[in-house]
Amino acid sequence: MRFGFSSYSFHSKLSSGEMTLPEVIDWVAASEGEHLELASLSEQTDDPVPSIASDPAYVDQIREKAASAGVVLSNLAIGADFTSEDPAEVARQVERVKQYVDLAERLGIERMRHDVAGHPGLPGDDTPLFERALPGIVAACTEIAQYAATKGITTSLENHGFFVQSADRVRRIIHAVDQPNFRTTLDVGNFVCVDEQPEVSVAQNLPYAMVVHFKDFYIRPAQQDPGAGWFRSRGGKHLRGAVVGNGDIDLRAVARAIKDSDFSGYAAIEFEGWEDCLVGCERGIANAKRLLAEA
Repeated sequence: MRFGFSSYSFHSKLSSGEMTLPEVIDWVAASEGEHLELASLSEQTDDPVPSIASDPAYVDQIREKAASAGVVLSNLAIGADFTSEDPAEVARQVERVKQYVDLAERLGIERMRHDVAGHPGLPGDDTPLFERALPGIVAACTEIAQYAATKGITTSLENHGFFVQSADRVRRIIHAVDQPNFRTTLDVGNFVCVDEQPEVSVAQNLPYAMVVHFKDFYIRPAQQDPGAGWFRSRGGKHLRGAVVGNGDIDLRAVARAIKDSDFSGYAAIEFEGWEDCLVGCERGIANAKRLLAEA
C-alpha cells in the first residue's frame, strides 16, 4: 500500500495563501508520504489546485513539479451532480466532468473521483428520490467511464455527500454502471455521516476500491450537544474531524479489514480536524501506518 495525502488536508493553508501547491508537494516529498491526491474545490482561475479554469501553463507546472519532487499525483477529485431532472443540465455536467478527465490526463493522473450528487441530505426517507435519480446517475457515470477508458483513466464515486454515502448505494451504482474502470474512492470515515459502522461498510466496499481515504471523527450522541464547530450525521450524532487514530472510529478494525483484503493501492490521509494541518497530516500518516502494521 502506498501512503500519501489529499490536498484537501492542506486546505486551510492553501486557501489562506500560507502555502502554495508546489510548497505542499515539497512537504509531501519530505514526509512519510509517496503521493498526493488533488482535490479541486473550485473553478476560480487563481485557485491553487488545478481545475478546468486553470492556465494550462500552471497545470504543466504542477505536473512537472510533482515529477521532479518524486511525488506521484495519484487521484483527481472533483464535485459533480447528475440528479437534475433537466436533461440539458445533466448533459452539461457530463461534458464538464469529461473536461476534468482531459485535465487528469494532462496532469499525468490515472485515477479520478467525481461526485454524482450535490444533495446535502434530506430529512426523513430519501429512498424514493434515490430510486428516481439512479438511472440518470448510472447513465452519466457510464458515459464518463467509457470516455475515460480511452485515456487509460479509472473513474470512481466516493461515499460522500449524504445522498450516496451509504455502502449499499455506492455498490448499487458501481454494479449498474458495470464498467471495468469505474470503482469507488473509499473513505473509511465518511460512513459515520450516515450512521453506518465503518468497520462493516469498509469491508463490504473494499473489493471495489480504487483509492482509500483514511479519516477519523470525534463522535458524540445526538443528545449531547458539544457546541459550535461540529456537524450532524444523518441520524443526529455530532461529528468533528480528528487526527487519524485520535478519534472515535474503530480504525483498528478498519485496518484489519484492509489487511485481510487484496487492496494494495493508494491510501490518502484526509485530515479535517482543528489542529494545524501539517501536524494533523504528520501524525495521521504515522498512526495509519502503525495501525496497519499492528492489524
